[in-house]
Amino acid sequence: MAAKAKLKRGEKVLFGIAGIFILVALVGYVALEGYRLTTKKQIFSNLTSFDLSENGNLGHRIFKGNRCSSCHRAFLSGTSMGGQTTLDGIGSRRSHDWLASFLADPEPVYRETYNAETFDHGLGKEAAYVAELGEDQIYAVATFLSELRSQQGASTSPLPPKGESVFIESMLSIWAPESWKEKYQDIRTKDFSGDTTAPAGGVGQGPDAKQ
Repeated sequence: MAAKAKLKRGEKVLFGIAGIFILVALVGYVALEGYRLTTKKQIFSNLTSFDLSENGNLGHRIFKGNRCSSCHRAFLSGTSMGGQTTLDGIGSRRSHDWLASFLADPEPVYRETYNAETFDHGLGKEAAYVAELGEDQIYAVATFLSELRSQQGASTSPLPPKGESVFIESMLSIWAPESWKEKYQDIRTKDFSGDTTAPAGGVGQGPDAKQ
């Protein structure tokens, strides 16, 4: 049986450097988590709000009672399967009317908005029972979802942070042809007042947006 080849000096150095990086990363992570769990200071800006009304709380109970969180993430809990399954901040992306219409009759509403079929809502699908809820229950769930708000710039907001961004501006200067600037409008300055699928207060306006 052939003897194992010994590591060369250069390989030992590389492995040693990699080990140091991993060790430093672990120590930094543990230190940050320890500080985060013990400090009373706010480390990160909270750009998502959950100021629920009485009907919104009712909708939350219906949402949980029907195991919606097994496929969706809302209220900072549940399962996120990516895409439209993360519902935190959806109140800043969709109007109450749109949400209620989707819950009651998902396929045509989803098809009109996204030009695609729903994954698990609609006849014969796993979440078909949602459309069979009573009108009052659907309205309450839509209220709950519409009150899951996110401020502009949050990861759950459809809009980037307000103001100029060095990164965004550099990407635009590199990849966006000049003709695009005449053809398309910068979403950071777009007026969403005519968008019937967006909340009445505008897209990504945060907890102060009006219903």
